[in-house]
Amino acid sequence: MKKLLSICLVLCMVLSLAACSNTKKDTVKTETTEATDTKETAQTAEPTEAAATETTEATGDLVIYCPHPLEFINPLVSEFESQTGIKVEVIAAGTGELLKRVESEQANPLGDIFWGGSLSTMKPQMNLFESYQSVNEEFVQETMKNVEGPLTRFTDIPSVIMVNTDLIGDIEINGYEDLLNPELKGKIAHCDPSKSSSSYEHLINMLYAMGKGDPDAGWDYVGKLCENLDGKLLSGSSAVYKGVADGEYVVGLTFEEGGAKYVADGAPVKLVYMEEGVISKPDGVYIIKNAKNMANAKAFIDFITGKDAQTIIVEQLNRRSVRTDVPAPSYLLPKEEMNIIFDDEDLVVEKKEEWLEKFNDVFTSY
Repeated sequence: MKKLLSICLVLCMVLSLAACSNTKKDTVKTETTEATDTKETAQTAEPTEAAATETTEATGDLVIYCPHPLEFINPLVSEFESQTGIKVEVIAAGTGELLKRVESEQANPLGDIFWGGSLSTMKPQMNLFESYQSVNEEFVQETMKNVEGPLTRFTDIPSVIMVNTDLIGDIEINGYEDLLNPELKGKIAHCDPSKSSSSYEHLINMLYAMGKGDPDAGWDYVGKLCENLDGKLLSGSSAVYKGVADGEYVVGLTFEEGGAKYVADGAPVKLVYMEEGVISKPDGVYIIKNAKNMANAKAFIDFITGKDAQTIIVEQLNRRSVRTDVPAPSYLLPKEEMNIIFDDEDLVVEKKEEWLEKFNDVFTSY
């Protein structure tokens, strides 16, 4: 009888423990499901006023979307982290790809800063970004000031032709017209303007320069250039200047800083500022609308337009500053010696999609 009673007691204890275990498992599973549902809701629902307020609270971190090469990004991010103690995560990809990401994340921004992209590319997308003027705006050149609200300028970038001096031989390159030389067929590095803001700037530049101020008149030249590209169109800005520097291409259509670092290092390359006309446009840095780390994002804007960062940009990273008190690198051609021309910014914004589509049609016809 005692033995039977002991067995019963043991069975009761086992059943009791099993019930507790099942209850615990069910609770954990429910909590996990609720957390997942909450996350999914956050990705699709429109932010409430309370949520929008909450996203402005700094978490100690900063997420930057950036199309710049890592060798440009790293020194400035390192200095920013050192000065502020803010930890930075950089998501690097092409301008077009990152813009699509910002658009898709509007209900729940995963980035705080979009660092890069020319104004011609970014101006039509101003609604994706917060209005903010840096504390350094008084030191910015008059033509580079942020008058729109969301568009902070941080460098000044002329479009250029990069030439490999070991490969060019007797071919003379002074401007766009020289790129139509039959000896250069298939030897010109150029990027898809729908994927690279610097390539799109070149498209704008050649339309205005070769059309003598009338972009519609510049398409005849674009057709001839596309024929000389011989079906070769690269997928990223860095592939252009690296391709020329590495000897894969004789010449390339790029932005000044892309080639300037090779000039500074004594590589067998030179930069040509098109005799038909050079458009020099600022590159920008922008706060993503409803950024979760808004205070840190504003701190980055103030940092990158400050004299310390702008000096690093000039002395180490081969770009021109937007500040009046930071002169351009001595080895770069003074802007006073370039044939500077200007585009109609409103027209460029209006025609962007049309021009990209037309370029694609022209290129694929050869």
